[in-house]
Formats: sequence, structure tokens, C-alpha cells
Amino acid sequence: TAQTFAADPEGWLLFNGPRGCGKTHLAVAIAGERLRQGSQVFFAFVPTLLDHLRATFSPDSPIGYDELFEQLNSVPLLVLDDLGAESSTAWAEEKLYQIVVHRHEIRLPTVITTASTIDELEDTKSRIASRLVDGMVVDWQPITAPNYRDQRRRG
Repeated sequence: TAQTFAADPEGWLLFNGPRGCGKTHLAVAIAGERLRQGSQVFFAFVPTLLDHLRATFSPDSPIGYDELFEQLNSVPLLVLDDLGAESSTAWAEEKLYQIVVHRHEIRLPTVITTASTIDELEDTKSRIASRLVDGMVVDWQPITAPNYRDQRRRG
């Protein structure tokens, strides 16, 4: 699935599973392949992305809010890593919702990783979750591999 999406991304690909199972690894591999093919990619760890969006309001920011927001909305491939790990403020929810809705409406290729289940996302991010359950756009891929970081520590 990751190789197919990397070769010709259409719609969205969402990896969910417990920490350490390889979700981010797969997302990075997809992003790397798209970059190798000459495509633009924006890879963002969601909590850090929200920090960067907030920082754009500072007069010292090298990039303005509108410019960064437009990049997120228009880049050919957006990777949102660890959705659900961010602090849940009204502002953060609204910004994520705006990005998700825009990209969903025009079906821009997007990869999302999350440790949350759909039920957890519906409980905490119901407006976003309503887009993530759209099977016409989003391909949910549960990852059930064991935590490889724990295995490395033991081994």
C-alpha cells in the first residue's frame, strides 16, 4: 500500500496503530519517494506544526501565517505525523480542521499517522474525524506490528 501510494498518490492514506509500530517510518518512506520523483512534500509532526503556525504571528517570524497556511493547503503531498498527539485547544482544532477540510474537498494527497483509533478521534476531534472516515477519499491502514523500539532495547 505504501509503495503504491508513493508511486502514484491519490486520495489519502492513514496509518494508525500503537507507538513504535512503524507508522512514521512508512510515512517518511512515502515522502522520500515522492521527493526522489521531484514532487514537493511538506512533512509535519502535528504538535510542532501547530507551534510553527502560532509562531508566524510573531513580528520576528521569517514566514507569515498566510504563506505557511497556503503551503499546507496546496503542497502536492502533505504528511501529518502523529495526529492526536497535539494539545487540544480550540485554536489548534480549528487550524487542523481548516487544513483537513480544504485538502479533503479537493482530494489533495495526504498521509496521516495516528496512534488514535477512529472512536478516539471521533470523541476528541469529531469534525476532523468525519472527514477521516470518508472511504471514498481516505484509505485506513491499521498497523499491528509490535513496538520495534522496545524490541531493539531488549535485543
